[in-house]
Amino acid sequence: MKKNYLLFFLCFFGLLFSQAETLSDYYKIKEKYINNEENDSSVFPYLNMYIAKAKKEKNYEQLTQAYKDGVFFASTREQKLQYADSTISAALLSKDSDIIGDAYLGKGIVYYFNFKKYKMALNEYLKAYRFSENTKDNYLKYRVIYHLGVVKSYLGYYDEALKHFNEATDYFESQIRKNTHPNIIFNNKKGYYNGLHQMIVCYRNLSDFRKADLSIKTGLKETYHSDFKQERGYFLKEAGIEEYRKKNYKKSLELLNESLPAIQHINDFAWATVDYFYMGKSYWAEDNQAQAIANFQKVDSVFEKHKFILPELRENYELLINYYKNKKDTEKELYYTKQLLRADSVLSQDFTYLSHKIHKEYDTQTLIKEKQRLEWETSWGSFIIIGLVVIALGLCAILVIRYRHEKEIISKYKILEERIIGVQEQRSIPETNTFEPEIHKSGLDKKLIEDILIKLKNFEEKNGFTEQGLTLNKLAQKFDTNSNYLSQIINDFKETNFNRYLSELRITFITTKLYNDKIFLSYKIETLAEKCGIASRSNFSNLFYEFNGIRPTDFIKQRKQETENGDKRQG
Repeated sequence: MKKNYLLFFLCFFGLLFSQAETLSDYYKIKEKYINNEENDSSVFPYLNMYIAKAKKEKNYEQLTQAYKDGVFFASTREQKLQYADSTISAALLSKDSDIIGDAYLGKGIVYYFNFKKYKMALNEYLKAYRFSENTKDNYLKYRVIYHLGVVKSYLGYYDEALKHFNEATDYFESQIRKNTHPNIIFNNKKGYYNGLHQMIVCYRNLSDFRKADLSIKTGLKETYHSDFKQERGYFLKEAGIEEYRKKNYKKSLELLNESLPAIQHINDFAWATVDYFYMGKSYWAEDNQAQAIANFQKVDSVFEKHKFILPELRENYELLINYYKNKKDTEKELYYTKQLLRADSVLSQDFTYLSHKIHKEYDTQTLIKEKQRLEWETSWGSFIIIGLVVIALGLCAILVIRYRHEKEIISKYKILEERIIGVQEQRSIPETNTFEPEIHKSGLDKKLIEDILIKLKNFEEKNGFTEQGLTLNKLAQKFDTNSNYLSQIINDFKETNFNRYLSELRITFITTKLYNDKIFLSYKIETLAEKCGIASRSNFSNLFYEFNGIRPTDFIKQRKQETENGDKRQG
C-alpha cells in the first residue's frame, strides 16, 4: 500500500517539477518523508510545512495532496478520517471534478478498509462516481468501479460484482503492458491483483471452482518474489480455502497460516477472520477440536471489537453453539446464540441499506445514462423510452405486490399469534371432565378404544411425534396394537387420517417453539424440520404454510422483529 500511494505521487511530482519553480519547492518538502512507512506520524513536522505553504499560496491542488499524505501517515484510523475530511474540503475549493472525485473515493476507502463501515463507504463511493463519471482519468474511474464491485460482492450480488471487477482488471492489465513509468505500472499491478483477488472470491461463492483455481494460480505465480506481499497474502488465503474444499486439510492449514502475517500486517481484520474461520474448520476436520474452537473464538473476538462480520462467517456461530450444546455448557451456548443474533442484526441492517442505496443511486442512474446515450445515437429512442416506462411500471407493480404481500404476511402472523396464545391459555386451564370416548363413532371394543386414546394422549404430551421416519405400522407396534385399529381410531376420534394427524402435531409443536423460544429463531429451516421429525426442508415449508397460512421464513422474520421491538421497549 505504501508504494501504491506514494510512488504514484512521486511520479506525479516528478512530471510537474519542470513546469514551475513553486512545484519544485513542494517536491523538496515531500522528498524529506516520501520513503517513510505508512502510519509513521514522525513525518508530520514536514507535512505541516507542506500544508502551511499550500494554504498560504491558496494552492488547493497541492493542499489536497498534502491532506492525502496525512491520511496515509496518520497513525490511527480516527486521524485518517479527519485528514480525509480535510482532503475533501481542499478538493472542493479546487473546483476540479477529478480532484473532488478522488477525495471522496479516498474517504470511502478509509471507511471501508480501516473501519469496515460499508454504509458510509458506499455513500462516499457514490459521490466519487458522480464527480468522476465524465472524467478522462481512467485510473480514477476504474478505481471507483472496483470499489462499487466490493460493495456488491459483500451483498452477495456476485454476478454483478464480477462485471465490475472484470472491467477494472481489464483496464489495469492493459496499462501494465504499456511502455510507461515504472511507478504507474506498479500502481496498475496493484489494482489488477486486488481485482483478481475479488474475482476469486466471487468465483468461489458462485461455485465456479475451475476459474477460481486458475485465477489463484495466476495470482500466486505473479506475486512470487515480488513487492506485493499484501496481495500474495490474499491469494494464499484463497488457495487455503480451495484446499479445504478439496479436503486437503493439512495443506489448507499450511497455506492459511502462511497468508495470515501479510493480512495482519496491514490490519485487514475482515479477511483475517476468514483465515481464522477456515483454519478452525480444517482443524475440526482433523479432529483437533481445541484448535478449531480457538480459531472460531478469534472470529468472535474480532466481531466483538469491530462490530463487523462477513456474511460467510455466520456459520462460525452455529458451529460454536452446537459445540457447547453437545458439551452441555449452557452458559457459553447462550452467549454464542446471543452473538449470532447480534451478527444477524448487523448483517440485516447493512444489507437493507446497501442494497437499496446501490441499486437506486448507482444502478438506476447508470441505466438512465445508458438510455440517454441510446436516444442520442439512434432514432429508436422513443421505443426505448416506452420500454423503460414499461419496466418502471413493472417495478412499481412489483413494489405494490410486495407491499401487499408484506401486509398479508403481518395479518396472517397476527392471526396465527392469537391462535397460539389461545391454545396456550386453554392448556393452562385444568381439565375438569373425565375422558369418555364416544363409542358410537366406532364399532371397536370400548376398552381397546380407551387404551389407544390414552396412549395417543401420552404420545402427544411427550412429543413422540418428533421421531423421524415414524409410520402407522411403527406407532401401532409401539402401542402393541393393530395398525388397522389405530388408523380407524385416529380417523374416528381425531377426525383425520394418520399422516395429517402426525403433520399437524409436528407443525403445532415447532410453531409453538418458534414463538416461545428465541433460540429456535436462529436455526436453519433444515434444523427446524429435523427438530419436529420432518425429513425434507421443502415438505416442512409446505406443511407449515398449509397449517399456518404463512411460510416459516416469514413467521421467523415477523417474530424476530416483534421480540427485538419488545427488548428495545424493555431496555
